[in-house]
Amino acid sequence: MEQLKGVDWTVVILTCQYKDCVQVFQRELEVRQKRQQIPTGTLLLAVEDPETRVGSGGATLNALLVAAEHLSARAGFTVVTSDVLHSAWILILHLGRDFPFDDCGRAFTCLPVETPQAPVEASICNLDCLLDIMTHRLGLGSPPGVWVCSTDMLLSVPPNPGISWDGFRGARVVALPGSPAYALNHGIYLTDSQVGLVLDIYYQGTEAEIRRCVGPDGHVPLVSGVVFFSVETAEHLLATHVSPPLDACTYMGLDSGARPVQLSLFFDILLCMAKNVSMEDFLMGRPPELGGGDDGAAGYLQGARAQLWRELRDQPLTVAYVPDGSYTYMTSSASEFLQSLTLPGAPGAQIVHSQVEELQLLGAGSSVISCLLEGPIRLDPGSVLQHCHLRGPIHIGSGCFVSGLDRAQSEALHGLELRDLVLQGHHMRLHGSLGRAFTLTGRLDSWERQGAGTYLNMSWSDFFKKTGIRDWDLWDPDTLPAERCLLTARLFPVLHPSRALGPRDMLWMLDPQEAGGEALRAWRASWRLSWEQLQPCLDRAATLASRRDLFFRQALYKARHVLEARQDLSLRPLTWAAVHEGCPGPLLATLDQVAAGAGDPGVAARALACVADVLGCMAEGHGGLRSGPAANPEWMRPFLYLECGDLARGVEALAQERDKWLSRPALLVRAARHYEGAGQILIRQAVMSAQNFVSMERVELPAPGQWVVADCPARVDFSGGWSDTPPLAYELGGAVLGLAVRVDGRRPIGARARRLLEPELWLTIGPRQDEMATKIVCRSLDDLQDYCQPHAPGALLKAAFICAGIVDIRSKLLLSEQLLRTFGGGFELHTWSELPHGSGLGTSSILAGAALAALQRAAGRVVGTEALIHAVLHLEQVLTTGSLPLLGQFLTSYWEQKKLMAPGCEPLAVRHMMDVLAPHVHGQSLAGAGGGGFLYLLTKEPRQKEALEAVLAKTKGLGNHSIHLVEVDTQGLSLKLLGSEAAI
Repeated sequence: MEQLKGVDWTVVILTCQYKDCVQVFQRELEVRQKRQQIPTGTLLLAVEDPETRVGSGGATLNALLVAAEHLSARAGFTVVTSDVLHSAWILILHLGRDFPFDDCGRAFTCLPVETPQAPVEASICNLDCLLDIMTHRLGLGSPPGVWVCSTDMLLSVPPNPGISWDGFRGARVVALPGSPAYALNHGIYLTDSQVGLVLDIYYQGTEAEIRRCVGPDGHVPLVSGVVFFSVETAEHLLATHVSPPLDACTYMGLDSGARPVQLSLFFDILLCMAKNVSMEDFLMGRPPELGGGDDGAAGYLQGARAQLWRELRDQPLTVAYVPDGSYTYMTSSASEFLQSLTLPGAPGAQIVHSQVEELQLLGAGSSVISCLLEGPIRLDPGSVLQHCHLRGPIHIGSGCFVSGLDRAQSEALHGLELRDLVLQGHHMRLHGSLGRAFTLTGRLDSWERQGAGTYLNMSWSDFFKKTGIRDWDLWDPDTLPAERCLLTARLFPVLHPSRALGPRDMLWMLDPQEAGGEALRAWRASWRLSWEQLQPCLDRAATLASRRDLFFRQALYKARHVLEARQDLSLRPLTWAAVHEGCPGPLLATLDQVAAGAGDPGVAARALACVADVLGCMAEGHGGLRSGPAANPEWMRPFLYLECGDLARGVEALAQERDKWLSRPALLVRAARHYEGAGQILIRQAVMSAQNFVSMERVELPAPGQWVVADCPARVDFSGGWSDTPPLAYELGGAVLGLAVRVDGRRPIGARARRLLEPELWLTIGPRQDEMATKIVCRSLDDLQDYCQPHAPGALLKAAFICAGIVDIRSKLLLSEQLLRTFGGGFELHTWSELPHGSGLGTSSILAGAALAALQRAAGRVVGTEALIHAVLHLEQVLTTGSLPLLGQFLTSYWEQKKLMAPGCEPLAVRHMMDVLAPHVHGQSLAGAGGGGFLYLLTKEPRQKEALEAVLAKTKGLGNHSIHLVEVDTQGLSLKLLGSEAAI
């Protein structure tokens, strides 16, 4: 299904909580632009904007300033001006705070989602889903302005959310339905249902406040984290960056030494625009996300709110309610997180971008996301494996989330059954050195500071009793009891004095008796950090790189399986992913291995075609067209290996030559052509193997000089042309519907053959009469060596002699010896076509059939033809009455499909001709498989040649043209044995 055009973003900004993340997430944005998830030409910016200092509102103001500054510089201005906002679509994505289940935050949490129609294969994270929603759904049709979107939630929005932008001004929030019970711990809007104005915003409202917000559908409008500011409102907001104390929200104010001020996007910036909010209540209130604080901070915030009130109070705030959407905030609850990644009650497991050897061991309702699982790995219902390369035997019980483990850590899981646990591997950088750490928590553990708290699903007292760990192992003596929680407990070893750390350094706590006292002593001897202390040490660049490496590791397994199992699955999206993300080398190596080890030349040919595709993608649209010659002398050595059947040495030689052609696009494209040529050699060998299944009847040899003549009709394709041709047929299979036709009452394609007394091969190419024909004489096997080069003179005829078994190109016997020993002399073969070159009416393939038929009979063999698959059933009569308008629609649709396959194949003159003929025909198309060739029409009335000639004669700019009549040929190939002097 064609993707609707979305917003062409002018700027996309990602706010980052940690300074060292800016470059990492900048690259992630650029990767998504290469995947076509973000329009080319969009200004991509990742900026440091820690919400812990300036809040979500301050982060929005700072991002808006950064966008305006870059747009002003791009326009050649020397100062920041809001004028650049008038023609800009800006998207600000806030990454938010730390997330206990993903080191890169909620935005980069991978989801059990696949998009088969995407041009590039990639794992899908929450950020990707939100980008798609903002680009193709919520943002579609909006005027220039600024969109702000949190990434702390999972959104679902229908394709057409029904948001109207007529007469819009001010700011608009997007609300999604939620239950009153859910609203007890969330933000909701109180709205005027008549005009859609926001009257107030409640967070964790009272039951009375929630009841006021319930709509006719029984739901409340949840704060979704998505806001749109018109250009006018954005200008007012931008103007505050020069006014204290709001200037402290931006990097300019912070760089000037201003005291940071924390602002909430919803309960400061937007709340002052809500209709029912009074100035007094607004100035005295506190955003719920800031909690308590000293009086000085409250006074500072009051000054910032007063400034916001002056700038934004007159701007209307409206709501866009999407009743068919859904919203889920990604909390720190492991149970809720697991629920968002699994489908309870599903008939099977969700397996997304993963390769699993023993699928039957995955429980229904479990999820495997971007993993490579080798051997027996049992996963119980309700559990999730993510970013893991594991080797069994392993048993993961129910209620578990396991992430970030590599094959080296698999052994630590052997013999265990995890249940209701969260086990994660982390990449870290400690004092400049890279390392790994492992954390283990319980599914029911709370990450909140309030309350008694638990660890590994048990109270702290029970945990201490079970393991021998004491509270002084985890907290300093002066730590207040209220601060003694999971977030601050120094539980997790990050460095051991004598060995590398592994999952066992945490898993021993599950069964301390079996581990013995040594495990406790090793744990105490390690340098340990709390979860809070761990977060700044996480190496997010290494984490994302590791995930990318694992994704391509499992993808290579997939590519190998698809090729070796001959699956009808396209590898094109994976090819683009490997090239765009800098990983073509491993893919090329895998394709080489498959090709070299294939016992089937068809599998090897497909693998080489995939190599050609990789090289073409690496050229990134430069270097020329993919179609072209493939006979450069530098590539002849590997070609000869393939011709001789030495597949392994041929593939190795191809790879060695390929390495010399990777430096620039032009060479990459030429190398791709030669790989396609290599694939054609193997395809030819695969097709030639079909001779083993062809039965022939020997008959008396015709006398020398006696002609055998084959006459053939032309062919018109109604649908599917080229889909049955490798490499296209390798990916999704193919089927072609065609019709045999005479042109101007004649069969335009033919061949004739006769025996000669001379032990030579005489080849004639041209009209039936020899005056204008091209003649070639082959006296040795060397004269036939270019039979596999389509552009060589007489290549098709030479190939016909080889395919017919008349000549063995690999024989040690001379050509003359072969011919005399078997046939007592040589042969003359003459082929012709009365159709113009490039007519698209199947000339070359039909000509090859005619040549083979004539040669076989001249060599004393009769080859039986298979019965026609589809009987004609008086098709001439059917074509003039009944199912025709529908057939014409298919012809026109077929032409549209061809244009998708071969962009640029429709010349302007052809388009003009089709337009003027459209009123007179049911449908039309060009006969060439990839465009070009004859234009063929299905007219609405019979015998319309003169009428169409008159229409075209009145049309300017068409150049030379001619019209030919076609009629159905019901006989097919005709073979005749004539006397040696008979007229042809």
